This record gives sequence, structure tokens and C-alpha cells, in this order.
Amino acid sequence: MLVLPVFLADLASLVFPETCLACSESLMRGEEHICTQCRAQLPYTDYHKLPANQNPLARRFWGKVPLTHTLSYLRFLRRGRVQHLLHQLKYQGQREVGQTLGRWYGAELTSWGLHNEFDLIVPVPLHPRKLAKRGFNQSDTFAEGLATGLAVPWHATTLRRTEHTDSQTRKNRAQRWQNVATVFEVAEPHTVVGKHVLVVDDVLTTGATLEACAVALLAAGCRAVSIATIACAEH
Repeated sequence: MLVLPVFLADLASLVFPETCLACSESLMRGEEHICTQCRAQLPYTDYHKLPANQNPLARRFWGKVPLTHTLSYLRFLRRGRVQHLLHQLKYQGQREVGQTLGRWYGAELTSWGLHNEFDLIVPVPLHPRKLAKRGFNQSDTFAEGLATGLAVPWHATTLRRTEHTDSQTRKNRAQRWQNVATVFEVAEPHTVVGKHVLVVDDVLTTGATLEACAVALLAAGCRAVSIATIACAEH
């Protein structure tokens, strides 16, 4: 009874082959959005395996905001697979990139015992104007995947962006902080009081946006805040 559906699926894959979102080569049966070769060659940070005082990402926040865990799955390298994946996610509407990488990273963090650390996962929010234009929040797709991999609840609207800000791309750290310092608020404070919240974003550069989110969450009564991103840019 199952032979025909499998045959039809195989036929469809020949006529309309799915391609890897990192390298654009055809996927083999059993591969999910990213081919096995690309997955093996992604530039993983492995920061979750390091003590906090040896984590180079954590140092970016020392003296600015207290974070329990400072995590990033991949290194952002220009013109590399990670940049291509993030472009597919943000500008081509390929939400599966965020969801898949989130599940994989969540499973990796779970294997290191971090699944018991967090009570809630929240994404860095987009302003409603930008959300309406893009149609989805790329950070929320990663949060959804992490929630699955870690078996931890996530909530898309816990944080709210109150102002539409300029792009951070061409700003230095001081300018980035000034751009976002007061634009985040906790929309539902009762959901975070006494909890360890994991805030997630797509890319960490200077960390100003995540720092501003962490400050808002701690002011609302969080017990602790950690951060995680799909990728981080090297200093």
C-alpha cells in the first residue's frame, strides 16, 4: 500500500528537486533543507563548551549587562555558507533556515545539559512596520526551532519594539547602542518574573540590540537572562 506514495514522492523529487539552502545543490533523500556536506562544513563556534571566562562572545558584554550564557551557533564569514543561509532566511522568505538551525542547535545544547537552564525563549522583536513588510520575524523562526530542540516554551510577543529605528549595519557600537537603548519593553511582565529567559536573534555583531533587550527583561523582574544567536560576527 505504501509503494505508490513513495514512488510518487521519488518521482516528484526528480522533476522538482529540493535544493540545499546553503549551496543550492540537490538534496538527497533524508536531507532536510541543508545537505549533509554543508552541515558538516558549517563553521560552528562551540562556545557552549567553554567556561564563561573563556568565551570570547561573553567578553563583549562584561561590565554592560549580566548574562548567564552567551551563545551563538555559527561564525559569520563573508561570502560563506552562513551568509548565504541568512540571506535566504531574511530576504528570500526561507523560514525553514531558522527553524532547522534552531532545532539542531537546541539538540546540541540539550546534549550538554543546557535544556534545564531556561524557562522561556523570546525573540528580538521587529517593529510592526517592518514585520508587516517582511511578513515574519526571522529571529522568531530560530526561537521556534530552539524551543523544539530544547523542549522549552517560546513566546513571540513577550518583548515589544516601541520605535522604528534606522538600520544598524553602518553604525559603530556607540551609535548602535544609542539607536536601540530605549526602544524595547516587556509587553507581558507577568510572563518573565522570576524566570531565566533566553533571548535570541539572527546575528550578533556589537551586541547592542541584545544588550538593550536584556536590560529591559532584567528590569521587568527576570531572574536571569541568556542570549543565543544563529551566528556571530568576529571582532
